Amino acid sequence: MSTSGEAPNYEYVTARARSRRAALFDADDYRKLIRMGPGEIARFMEETEYEEEMNALGARYSGVDLIEYALNRNLAKHFEDLLRFAEGRLYDYIARYLRKFDAWNVKTVIRGIYADADQQGIRDDLIRAGEFDERLLDRLVEAESIDEVIERLDGTIFGGPLAGAYEDYEESGVLVPLENAVDRAYYRLLLPDLPAEPNRATELYIEFLEAEIDFRNARNALRLARSGADVDPAEYFIPGGQLFDEAELRRLVGTPDQLVEHIRASRYGDELDDALDELDAAGSLIEFERALERALLEYSAQLSNRYPLSVCPVLAYILAKEREVDNIRAIARGKEAGLSTEEIEEELVIL
Repeated sequence: MSTSGEAPNYEYVTARARSRRAALFDADDYRKLIRMGPGEIARFMEETEYEEEMNALGARYSGVDLIEYALNRNLAKHFEDLLRFAEGRLYDYIARYLRKFDAWNVKTVIRGIYADADQQGIRDDLIRAGEFDERLLDRLVEAESIDEVIERLDGTIFGGPLAGAYEDYEESGVLVPLENAVDRAYYRLLLPDLPAEPNRATELYIEFLEAEIDFRNARNALRLARSGADVDPAEYFIPGGQLFDEAELRRLVGTPDQLVEHIRASRYGDELDDALDELDAAGSLIEFERALERALLEYSAQLSNRYPLSVCPVLAYILAKEREVDNIRAIARGKEAGLSTEEIEEELVIL
């Protein structure tokens, strides 16, 4: 683990991140995978950079299970490498950002219990790339109720916010209050203790996080509007972005056309014109969310090119690697479930 007194080694780490991003699957790879069955996908992955994980796990698992475990192990390996490479404040920025997988795992457990999923199914969806250790993750998976999960998170950054949102969850019957509490706790961790007079590299780190918060607020507001729950979206507003304040978010809930125009008129508009056209044309909430994810990927790439010696190329790689794993998982699960090619393609986000 790096110490804060060391100088950040941006040049070395961003070069490694760019090299790994260049090795990610492209559109041609996804077109090949969509035409394969689960067994063929597993064999294809054995000939890619997932070879090590596929071989290590192949004796214990097969088919979609093998693909799932290999994807998660590979993801964790690459992100652990980033932390191992990084020094000084760069290490701190990356470590903070990777806490997103703690947030993911908390929400995965809560969603699993809400949907009455079996423990093994919940465990399979965990991504062990954050700071939670195996013992805590096991205790969360073994919890028998959502309030028990919250009790076991006492002392973490998520325990207090979840306890505060639990009453709203019970009243509304939807997970939005709990999920937003997790998101707010995570993003609150990212922005404090930054330099009072940030340099350009730190300014772009802040700009990247502000964009992610803005898009998260947009997505969550739309989810809440479509849920039909009598909940004020401003109560679950994630502070720290620049695109919305609480009043604007409340006004734009349930009006995708106005929301798109609001983004188009913002600082994201010029650089995200193509993605915003997709947002404007989206006919369902799922399509809208996919377009938002694509827009964030595009924006992260724009920032990483604007100032290469910053944390932005690293964070852009993290987002792109996450998306690769999500895309492969969606293809494998879709094939196992017998979905059509068109249905699977709707789940993918490809730049």
